[in-house]
Amino acid sequence: MFKKVDHIAIAVPELEEAIHLYKGLLGKEPEHVEEVADQKVRAAFFGVGETNLELLFPTSPDSPISKFLEDRKGRGGLHHLCLQVTGLESHLQQLKSQGVQLIDEKPRIGAHGKKIAFIHPKSTGGVLIELSEENKSCH
Repeated sequence: MFKKVDHIAIAVPELEEAIHLYKGLLGKEPEHVEEVADQKVRAAFFGVGETNLELLFPTSPDSPISKFLEDRKGRGGLHHLCLQVTGLESHLQQLKSQGVQLIDEKPRIGAHGKKIAFIHPKSTGGVLIELSEENKSCH
């Protein structure tokens, strides 16, 4: 079951500058900053209602965010939309059976210890979509 938009991810070429910008826009500090080594990013989260804005900065030249920024000539921008679900594994099985191209056929661990998986933009009209689920084993 789809629950809500969990976060909107924005790739940024300079994390501290982006945090400063969003602090000014939103009038508050980020609620959480975390390095996600597996994805080679540093992420800052700003809560906006029930949704977060996630600023993503690459920590390695081979990070997917480095490639995204390189393709955009160093300009940041909207990277992906994350939808929170229950039953992530069954969602992935259902999508695969429908012929949807998945980047992750099995969940992995992302920021906040959540289980995550990405759907390929070729199957979503050009939008990278992440599915996430609270990881009960992390609480």
